[in-house]
Amino acid sequence: MKIHIWTIGKTNDNQLKASLDDFTKRIGNYFSLQWTVIPPPKNVGSLSTAELKKKEAELILARLNVADYLVALDENGKQFSSEALALFVQKRANESVKNLIFLIGGAFGLDATILKRANCCWSLSQLTFPHQLVRLILAEQIYRACTILRNEKYHHK
Repeated sequence: MKIHIWTIGKTNDNQLKASLDDFTKRIGNYFSLQWTVIPPPKNVGSLSTAELKKKEAELILARLNVADYLVALDENGKQFSSEALALFVQKRANESVKNLIFLIGGAFGLDATILKRANCCWSLSQLTFPHQLVRLILAEQIYRACTILRNEKYHHK
C-alpha cells in the first residue's frame, strides 16, 4: 500500500519542511509515502468561497482514480485515537488498498462533492489549526500509527 498526502496550497516554511521531510523518511520504513501539493486555482481573490471550493474540488477529482481510498480531513469528520488510526491503516493494508490518500483541503475546507466521494471523513481535532501545521500533525500521526502497528516504543501509553 502506498500512502499519499494531498494538500491544497504552498509549503513556504523551511522549518516545517524539514520536519515534514523527517517524518516522510521515518514513515518510509513502513509504507511508501508521497506528498502532492495541489496549487490553488487561479484568480483566487476574485472567487467566492463556494466557487473556490468548487474549483479546488475539480482539481482534486481530476487526480483521483476510482480505486483510490480517500480520507478527507474535515472538521465534521470522525475522530480517531492514535490506536484506532493504526487499526484503520492496518485494515486498509489488509484490504489490499493500493493508494490510501489523506486529503487536506484549502483554507475554507472541502467542497461537498469531495466529502461525498470520500471513503472516510476524519477530524484531527475540534480545535482549529493553521493549514500548514495540519500537515505536520497528520504526518506525525501516520508515523505514530506505523509504530503502534509494530509495537515500537515511540507511542507511550
